[in-house]
Amino acid sequence: MLLHRTTRTSPRARAAAAVSAAALGAGLLAGCGSGPADPAARSGPDAPATEAGTFPVTVEHAFGSTRIDRAPKRVVSVGYTDDQAVLALGIKPVGMVDQYPNPPGTSPDLNTQWPWTKAKWGDTRPDVVMNNGDAGPNYEKIAALRPDLIIAVYSEIDRASYEKLTRIAPTVGRTRAEKEPFSAPWQDNAVHIAKALGQEARGTELVKGIQDKLDAARKAHPEFAHQTAVALSWYKDSVAPFTTTDVRGRLVTGIGYQGQAEIDKIADGRFYTTLSPERMDLVDVDRIFVIADRADQEALKKSELFTHLNAVRNGRVSYLLDSEGPAVGAAMSQGTLLSLPYAIDELVTSAG
Repeated sequence: MLLHRTTRTSPRARAAAAVSAAALGAGLLAGCGSGPADPAARSGPDAPATEAGTFPVTVEHAFGSTRIDRAPKRVVSVGYTDDQAVLALGIKPVGMVDQYPNPPGTSPDLNTQWPWTKAKWGDTRPDVVMNNGDAGPNYEKIAALRPDLIIAVYSEIDRASYEKLTRIAPTVGRTRAEKEPFSAPWQDNAVHIAKALGQEARGTELVKGIQDKLDAARKAHPEFAHQTAVALSWYKDSVAPFTTTDVRGRLVTGIGYQGQAEIDKIADGRFYTTLSPERMDLVDVDRIFVIADRADQEALKKSELFTHLNAVRNGRVSYLLDSEGPAVGAAMSQGTLLSLPYAIDELVTSAG
């Protein structure tokens, strides 16, 4: 699965949130092929943008400040899930990161076909400017797309990369308060991107709607408040739990569960960790959410250390497919304005 900003072979986003640039399998952050090289062949030179905001606007971010003078018409998203925030605000990016790889020989791009994104993309097929697991974005491809705004929020780009991007178009980096890439709350990222699009008020409104949904879930299930829960995956033949600051951990606590803070200490700043046999007690909690596709689920179920956990023996495990089937894991890992409403509904149902 994808760990987050990840590939199928590393625990990083899928996801979200998503946190260096890899993932626990495809669900952490994965990549796929691109569409036509000529953007005009798909949608015309200026067709992708459909919403206008309030401009000019200046956005403060980790690398300084960026002034956007007018509504962008050609947006490229360099963050792993930034395209979904842009989509939620009514704009179709012309370029995006391929977070989850397609199964060989299949099309269209899986990242445009999630249950929460398919209708938003419609027939539009954005170009891929970076595959999950790449060392960095493809600057030549980005330049060829002639963007008038680059969004690099849910991203680990450094200052050197940022400077290269700004030579192509105005670029907005991750939030100024974010100490480590992928550590900012999803709410902050969403409003940050909305501001860059001149739609800060709309972004705040969408965030509130999701927060109301989380509050409703907690109210409907007061029993969650008395239970500890952990979201985890299977990575390199090890149990790999996500921290409480990762988007998946935030979602679990967001619906009312208590988190397992000891995992945060062992992770030491990363969004996940892998557990040695003697530390399996850290996931012997009241409820376990397993984010993994079928092959990894089967491998996990063969681990005696896992099957001997009280939660497993008592049937308190929710197995959530990552990129396959309903892709609940991907929705959790991405943690976006589009994926979260879907993820909340599915997560609560699985816990019931």
